[in-house]
Amino acid sequence: MGQGSIRAGWGKSTLIRRGVLLLCLGLAGSAAADDEPDLKGRKSELHQVRDRIEQLQGELSANEVRRQSLMKELRAMEEQIGQTGQRLRKLAGHLQQQRERLASLEERQRRQQVRLEQQRRALARQLRAAYAMGRQERLKILLNQQDPAVVTRMMVYYAYFNRARAEQMARIGELLEQLRERAGEIADEGQRLLALQARELEQRQQLEQTRESRQQVVAALNQAIEEKGEQLNRLGRDAQRLQSVIRKLQEQQSDLSMEGVDLKPFKRMRGKLEWPVKGRFKARFGSPRAGNLKWDGVMISAPEGKEIDAVYYGRVAYSDWLRGFGLLLIIDHGDGYMSLYGHNQSLFKESGEWVETGESVASVGNSGGRSSPGLYFAIRYRGNAVNPRKWCRRK
Repeated sequence: MGQGSIRAGWGKSTLIRRGVLLLCLGLAGSAAADDEPDLKGRKSELHQVRDRIEQLQGELSANEVRRQSLMKELRAMEEQIGQTGQRLRKLAGHLQQQRERLASLEERQRRQQVRLEQQRRALARQLRAAYAMGRQERLKILLNQQDPAVVTRMMVYYAYFNRARAEQMARIGELLEQLRERAGEIADEGQRLLALQARELEQRQQLEQTRESRQQVVAALNQAIEEKGEQLNRLGRDAQRLQSVIRKLQEQQSDLSMEGVDLKPFKRMRGKLEWPVKGRFKARFGSPRAGNLKWDGVMISAPEGKEIDAVYYGRVAYSDWLRGFGLLLIIDHGDGYMSLYGHNQSLFKESGEWVETGESVASVGNSGGRSSPGLYFAIRYRGNAVNPRKWCRRK
């Protein structure tokens, strides 16, 4: 969409207001000049103003439809980015495992090589000793006429030991060859994973660029068609939508029991929880948001991609995209307590999974149409918002 069309859209609200003003003036003029001969002309002008207002309203409706379509595309792309982030995280774990396996095999190979060298040296010493002793024994047998059976038996022992040592060396050699082959396979696998990770990163970068362009268009459309009152209505609808989700979750999770869990109840953790991510507060609980609306949680500014930790043990009750909050994760801690993590880049947990205290559950992002990365964090008790700063340690 060009800048000209955006400016045109921006001016449409002004034109509507002017049209309404002209309508009022036209009506007033009609009432004050009933006796004038150009009454038909004024009525014609009034009809033209009305037609123009209807035309502008139609154009604004088309812009709204376009904005809704872009929001759907934005959601799809943010979900794809989240899935890509999950795959990248898993790939990083696989790469680390491969590196550890390769290092372990290299260490085993090094130990086997040391053992092989020790065996070679021992065998060389034994051969030299056996050779020297054998010449001395034969000389003694010739001069002292000792029993040849003794010498024969000793030589049989030496031959047995030599064969056993040679077999052991052969086994070590085979093991070293296997280790070399395995190391080669793991190195190839590591290269494959690195190439796959590079492709994933490229795909994610493309998605990020596409999402940024879509957000710019959405922002331009919002600026063109939304007044302050409409923005307040949207924020209110987003809050109602979240409240509806929480209410449904409470109905579904009403049977959640923490019995058998060797942990303190969530209500006894007041003031003891760790914050889910380190960062600066961009919005505090209860601070003005827009109009009469206030923040029911906190916004924490943090680098995009930084991992977010669960504040306490619980079960994931919600893991999906929600309008106004982007990729949202909700953890049920039992007894009516829930913690919320919104505007994430990726979600690492699915609904129904149990999470430990401090376990990574998501990564910081700007999903939901935000312009900068950050975490929306909130705590609810039986659906009502409570101040997270009273539950988490002082920063």
